[in-house]
Amino acid sequence: MAVSYTEANNLTTAPIPCSPNQNCNSTATAALSISAVQLPHLTDYLHDLQTRTNPLEHNPFYRPSDGFYITDSDVVLCHVVHDLSSPSHSAAYHRAGPRNRVFLDQPSRTRAAIVTCGGLCPGLNTVIRELVVGLWDLYGVRQIFGVKAGYRGFYSSEPVELNPKLVHNWHQKGGTALETSRGGFDLQKIVDGIQDHGFNQVYIIGGDGAMGGAVKIFDEIRRRRLNISVTGIPKTVDNDVGIIDRSFGFQTAVERAQEAISAAYVEAESAVNGIGIVKLMGRSTGHIALHATLSSREVDCCLIPEIDFYLEGKGGLFEFLEQQVKENGHAVLVVAEGAGQDLIPRKDAQMSEKDESGNPVLLDVGSWLKSELKKWWARDHPDELFTVKYIDPTYMIRAVPANATDNLYCTLLAHSAIHGVMAGYTGFVSGRVNGNYAYIPLEEVAQAKSEVNINDHKWAWVRSVTNQPDFVRNHTLNHADIP
Repeated sequence: MAVSYTEANNLTTAPIPCSPNQNCNSTATAALSISAVQLPHLTDYLHDLQTRTNPLEHNPFYRPSDGFYITDSDVVLCHVVHDLSSPSHSAAYHRAGPRNRVFLDQPSRTRAAIVTCGGLCPGLNTVIRELVVGLWDLYGVRQIFGVKAGYRGFYSSEPVELNPKLVHNWHQKGGTALETSRGGFDLQKIVDGIQDHGFNQVYIIGGDGAMGGAVKIFDEIRRRRLNISVTGIPKTVDNDVGIIDRSFGFQTAVERAQEAISAAYVEAESAVNGIGIVKLMGRSTGHIALHATLSSREVDCCLIPEIDFYLEGKGGLFEFLEQQVKENGHAVLVVAEGAGQDLIPRKDAQMSEKDESGNPVLLDVGSWLKSELKKWWARDHPDELFTVKYIDPTYMIRAVPANATDNLYCTLLAHSAIHGVMAGYTGFVSGRVNGNYAYIPLEEVAQAKSEVNINDHKWAWVRSVTNQPDFVRNHTLNHADIP
């Protein structure tokens, strides 16, 4: 059976009411049908597990009342925008939150493991802290361990025991106190390590690669029929994980990117014929560059991996920047790290080069653009002054602590994950979907990608703010002019 599938029965099928401006006497009745995406559960393969009353019932800080506990029929719609004129359907995810019955064994027998994988991201330490504090204070778990150095830590080193006092101020620090690494994924060794250490809850914090690894770990644990819950908390500063509204750390990254853009603007404005280049994170998607551009309003051109651009010719980047410099005396260019990779010359050895996570190694598009801009200006304007300043704030942004908004988001993600594991769910991810917190099958999240839709209003807004050319359209028109 697949990790996720939609149940055959509809949870809800109801007529959609007419608006005041519609003809409500119409014979056509629009209906919305909702089917819940089934979430993996320990009882799918362990049929004799017993439940007990949620410890929150006796927690002095909580007063459970009607609606406090989430039921199996509480769902979050995947799609909230529908056409009233015709019947429509939406899948739905189970809503995150505490259940009144939990599959928690005696807290003294619960051993939880927390691991961070991949690159750094603002908020990592906050998630770790809130997992520790939540397990300790909400459910009375006392055996909580941090796995060091990513996935390889399950089999290469001893875990570190964690408690609320130890992690008290971790949210104020950037990076991850557990250390992290890329690669090191050896499935059998990892699951053997989980078994050997007696872990029965595993919390995996990482990006799309780590989520893919979590799927394999969950599948192997299920194959071995182990009473171990696996959950993922997606981490990617690029915001390229699909389904969820956004990844933690993203808003902090956009906020800090403003500082780099402001610096590039000052440098460019203070020079004669000055151009400032800022390279931001975004291997395969340009969410940070897009949001930073919209937030700044000091950017003249935004280049992202989702669009192809060209340098020379009518409608090209050089022509546009020349116009901006002539009119304003300066220009600011923001480029995502994955943009323009097809334009940069590569040596044979670089064609197939990959990093430890298996991703193609990106060339430095910022340095390349700086070099090309200087050559272009020297060729076309040999007697005029020209300055290009290139700023790469990548590691400065990744390493900062989360801002207030992301800190709160990290807390809610961590607590949602804990509640889901205590309810017996496994092989799932906690995330915000359309403003509500939900549980999503790991496999779906590992396969989904969030890319900038260059055909929607947000990218049109970017172009209206920057006045940059439509490289795709211009390139097509230029080729059409060739006899």
